[in-house]
Amino acid sequence: MKIIHKLQERDLRGRGGAEFPVAFKWLSVLKARLEDIERPVYVVCNAAEGEPSITKDMYILRHHAKEVVEGMMIAMETFDAKEGFIFIKQKNYQKLKGKLDRAVKGKNISIFATDGGYICGEETTLLNNISGERREPRIKPPYPTEKGLYNQPTLVNNVESYYFVHKIDKNDYHHTRFYSIGGAVKHPGVYEMSEKMTMAEVLKATGNVPRFKYFAQVGGGAAGEIYLPEELNCRLCGAGSIIVYNQKTTPPQDLMKKWVKFFYDENCGQCVPCREGMLRLKEELNKEKPNWTIIRAILHTQKDTSLCPLGRSAYYPMISLMEKVGIGKNTKIKRLKD
Repeated sequence: MKIIHKLQERDLRGRGGAEFPVAFKWLSVLKARLEDIERPVYVVCNAAEGEPSITKDMYILRHHAKEVVEGMMIAMETFDAKEGFIFIKQKNYQKLKGKLDRAVKGKNISIFATDGGYICGEETTLLNNISGERREPRIKPPYPTEKGLYNQPTLVNNVESYYFVHKIDKNDYHHTRFYSIGGAVKHPGVYEMSEKMTMAEVLKATGNVPRFKYFAQVGGGAAGEIYLPEELNCRLCGAGSIIVYNQKTTPPQDLMKKWVKFFYDENCGQCVPCREGMLRLKEELNKEKPNWTIIRAILHTQKDTSLCPLGRSAYYPMISLMEKVGIGKNTKIKRLKD
C-alpha cells in the first residue's frame, strides 16, 4: 500500500507516548485483514488525553479537526474498514462539539464521548468501553491489531498521529511535532516545531527557560519522568510534554502525594499490584516521616508486575524525583534472606 510505504519512509512514530512505529501497526492490521477478508476492520482515534496538564490533542482537534478526520479516512480506505470512532472525554467533546460534528459529517465515523477516567486512554480499555464491556485493560497478546473492537482487527492511533498521516499523504510532512509546555513558565501552550529539537532548545525557542532553579517533568503531569536542567539536551519523545517546577517552591513529598492521589483515584482495581500498591503509597506518603525503603519497594513491585501502564507508570516520576531532587535518595531496598 502506498500510504504505508510513505509512513515507513518518513518513519512516523506514534505520538501518544510509546513512540511505536505507525507503519508497523498499520502493517499488522493489513496482515490480519488479508488473512481473512471477511473480517470487519475498525479504525479508532484515541483522543482521551488523560495526562494532567497536557492539552496537545485538544489543541490539534480545535485547530485541525478536519485533517485528523482525513487521516482516519485514509486508514479506513486502506483497510476497507467498516467504521471509525473518535474516543474523547465528554467534557472535551462539549468544548469541541461543533468542530468535530462538522468534521465527521457524511463520513462513517462516530464520536464516542465518555465520562471514563485516565485508564480509558489505555487502548484495550478504550475498546472495551466502546463495546460496552467493563472499563479495564485486557491481557496482551493478542493485540488490538489482531483482536480489537468486537474482537476484530482494529487500528488505534493518537490524534497527532492521524494529523501527520494526512500531512504525509499530501506530501506536506516536514518532520515537525507538537510540544505541550506548562508549569512555572512564562509562555505555556502548544507549539509545532521540529521533532529533532532537544528539550533545552524547545524551552529556549518558546521563551520558557526559567531563571530559577528548576526541574522538569517530561511526558505527562502524572507519568512523566523527572529531568534536571543539565539533562535536557536530548530529543523529546512520546507525548511531547514538558512541565516545569520551581525547585524552591515545590515540596517533593507534596508532589508525590499529588501523583499518587491521581493514580489511586484513576486505577481500575483489576490487578493487585496497582490497586493495593497505590493505597499503600498513599498511606505512607501521608505520614509525617514516610518509610522511603517501603515506598521504593512498592514502586519496583508495581513496575515489574502491574497488568497495564497505569501501575507501571507511577515508578518513573517518583523514583526519578527521589534520585534527582534528593528525597529518600539514600534509601535502598534490602534483599530478604532465604
